[in-house]
Amino acid sequence: MATMVIVGAGRGLGAAVARQFGSDGFDVALVARDQDRLDTLAAALDKDGVTAQGFAADVRDPLALGAALDAAAAALGPIEVLQYSPAPPAEFMRPLLETTPADFAGPLEFSLYGAVTAVHAVLPDMRFLGRGTILFVNGGSAVRPLPARAGTSVAYAAESAYARMLHDTLAGEDIHVAQLIVPGVIRPGHPRNDPAALAGALWALHRDRTGFRHFAGVLEGEA
Repeated sequence: MATMVIVGAGRGLGAAVARQFGSDGFDVALVARDQDRLDTLAAALDKDGVTAQGFAADVRDPLALGAALDAAAAALGPIEVLQYSPAPPAEFMRPLLETTPADFAGPLEFSLYGAVTAVHAVLPDMRFLGRGTILFVNGGSAVRPLPARAGTSVAYAAESAYARMLHDTLAGEDIHVAQLIVPGVIRPGHPRNDPAALAGALWALHRDRTGFRHFAGVLEGEA
């Protein structure tokens, strides 16, 4: 059985992705900070026929995140797909001129250092399998910086650069790296930003394995 891990799993996008990949034969490891919420989510997914298990870790704690991913692989099997999509907290979205050097540390730990930790943890499994997919999910500020959300804009840009380099570096090993940009807010019922619609888009990125950057919709101000 194939295994995917969702770093930043929750009841919205994470649950929808787990159902999408679970319906296509994947066991799913769920990673977030709260073990009780993860257990509740895993139980709900089990009722839908998806084998899922939660592994608590804070993405800003490299040792805890690495240990959680190692535990996931030990419990469910080698990891073939990694999705890195933790939702940044509001404190990372201060206006530019109110953002000090110290204020950038948290966003970078969250979006860049956590991503690097996760990739290093799962890459040996993907190389062992001879295939893999790494999916990054980011908001529109990853490609259009917003002065009102300075920390996240800078951190997403760094994560994007890292992901793009991974795409180029790992392509020869049949490890596909892709980024999905989601303009606006993820919300049920939205024609493009509904969690199930985004889960379908992420499945297509895994299946089709073409290109690096993809958009769930049009960025505001573009035709």
